[in-house]
This record gives sequence, structure tokens and C-alpha cells, in this order.
Amino acid sequence: MRQIGIIILKEFFHILRDRRTLLILFGLPVVQILVFGFAITNEIKDARIAILDPSRDQISREVQQRLLSSGYFVLEETAADMDAVLRAFREDRIKMAVIFPSAMQKRFYHDDKVQIQFIADAAEPNTATTLVNYATAIVNDYQMDKLRMDDLPLEIHTEVKMLYNPRMQSVYMFVPGLIVVILTLICAMMTSIALTREKELGTMEVLLVSPVRPFLVILGKVVPYFVLGMIITVMVLLLGRFVFGMPVRGSLALLMAECVLFVLNALALGIFISTRTDSQMVAMMFSLIGLMMPVLLLSGFIFPIESMPWPLQWLSHILPGKWFLIIIKDIMLKGVGFSYIWKETLILIVMLLVILAAGVRNFKIRLA
Repeated sequence: MRQIGIIILKEFFHILRDRRTLLILFGLPVVQILVFGFAITNEIKDARIAILDPSRDQISREVQQRLLSSGYFVLEETAADMDAVLRAFREDRIKMAVIFPSAMQKRFYHDDKVQIQFIADAAEPNTATTLVNYATAIVNDYQMDKLRMDDLPLEIHTEVKMLYNPRMQSVYMFVPGLIVVILTLICAMMTSIALTREKELGTMEVLLVSPVRPFLVILGKVVPYFVLGMIITVMVLLLGRFVFGMPVRGSLALLMAECVLFVLNALALGIFISTRTDSQMVAMMFSLIGLMMPVLLLSGFIFPIESMPWPLQWLSHILPGKWFLIIIKDIMLKGVGFSYIWKETLILIVMLLVILAAGVRNFKIRLA
């Protein structure tokens, strides 16, 4: 029994000395509970909307007030015409638009019925459906209140238009998201494991003392995963197009160029992770915890970012996957050009340079 106690005590000391193991053991449950608890929600708050109101009368203002005071919607723009509304959708500034008829109050009292149109961005079908349901319920409540006050058979009808995905196919949401997840998995995690394996086996030092420059050593390890990542991207796009009918309304060349940029970001993340780990297992755990979970939960792939607490919204800004998901949806579903996505592209370029510089610098320091 004394020998077993010594072994147990030794193992406890080994675990306590390994800071990375302690981080995984105690940090992972805390992070999972906090992130899952705050990020996983079907409720949407502060969704940005545009309002087109040519009538500007009391009835339309009262309906607007009901919508904006509900806590579900935030007014992003008071549009002058439909062109302004469509431009706001293409620029990703709004999730829904509310279109009021002209002379709404006159029609409401003289024709006994009016019609309000809701236009939603159905590139995210679940979000679009939820927002339209919220708005319809608010308008119906307002109508019931008016009926009780005026005791007249007045009706407000709502017309719904789903933009970019009129048939509300969920594949329009999952194909772009899966491209982000798969590229992160293949490029970042596999690259970090491959480089860490060389260090763990002791062969990295052999490569570094060879006539080959360190930069070329890293390049030689990374290029195969870049090629695999691009091949897999093409496979997913082809499956989405010819099996599920996923459109590519924008430039295919621009789409592939953006995919190359994101793959380079994922490879740079893999290099950086490999410089901070000494074993393949730890590299895999860091890749899964630090990349896969945030991509799934905080990129906007499954859960709307607007509904998350501000710390998680801030955290989502430093994820390359979030910006690439915006880019790929805009190109594939909205058919926009580079002029609409240049900001997101610039963010990915800056992230690539920062991550790559940090990874190369740490790589040289650790193996000097």
C-alpha cells in the first residue's frame, strides 16, 4: 500500500507541475459552461432593422414604437426607398426591414385593413423566421389593442418576404458554416499536430541543423495541408452545388481567393499552436478548445452573435472564422463583389500577418 501511495502522490505532483494539463482539466469545464450557457439560445435580441415609412402618420409611428421598444429590434436605418433597404441588406447592416404602406392611417380607418411587409435576410433561416415571428406577434398585439379601444373591425395584414433564400433551405446556412469548420479542422489542427510531432520525436532539431532554412522547413510541412484544404473546399462547394442546389451568385474567382486567404489564416494558427505545445495530444486539445469550439459557437454559424453578452461578442471579433463566414455568405448567397467585403478581407489579412509573425517568432525562440 505504501508503494501505491507513493505512485499516486508522484502522479499528483506530475499533474500539478504541468500547467497545460491543469489548464485543460480545470479551464475546459469552466469555459464550456460559460460559453454554452450564454451562447446557446434561440432568443434574439437587438436585431438591426431598417424601416421604410412613406406615410409617417400616427399609426405607423405607433407600430414602430412597439417594435423598437420590445427589446428584439434596434433601428439601424430609416430608409428613403427600396434601393436603400436592399443596399443595407447587401452590406450586412440589417437583418430585417419593415415596409409600411403610404397613407397608412387613412387606409386603416377607411379601408378597414392595411398591409405591412417584413423582409428578412434568410441567409440565416432560423434567425429570419424568429425575427418575422417576433414582429408579427407585436403587430398582432397592437391590432388587438386598437380593436379594444376603437371597437371597429380593423385589420393589419403582414406580408413576409425571405431575401436570398426564399425556400428557407437550411443547407444555405450549413454549407458555408461547414466550409469554415472543415478548413479550421484540417488546416489548423493537422498543421499544429504535424509540427508538434516533429518536436516530440526529436526530428525537428535534425531538420533545423540541416542546410535547409527554418522557413523552408515550416513551408514544407505546411504546403500539403494547404493543398488538402483547397481540395476539400472545392469538394464541399461541388457537393453543395450539385447535390443540395447551393447557389454561388457571386464571382467564383473571388470566392476561391477568399478561401485561400482563410486557409492561410488557419495554417498560421496551426503554426502558432505548435510553438506553444510540446506534445501532439496537447496540440490537439488546444486546437479543439481554442479553435473548434469558438468557430462552432461564436462565429455566427449556429447561434446569432447579436444575442450573446458583449464579452462573447467582443471575443467573436478576433476569430478569423467569423469574418470568413460573412464573406462566403455574401459571395455565395448575395452575389456581392469585393467592394462590399473589402473590410472583412482586410481584417483577415491583418490577422494573417499578426498570427504568422507571432508563430514564426516563437518557433525560432523555442528551437534556437
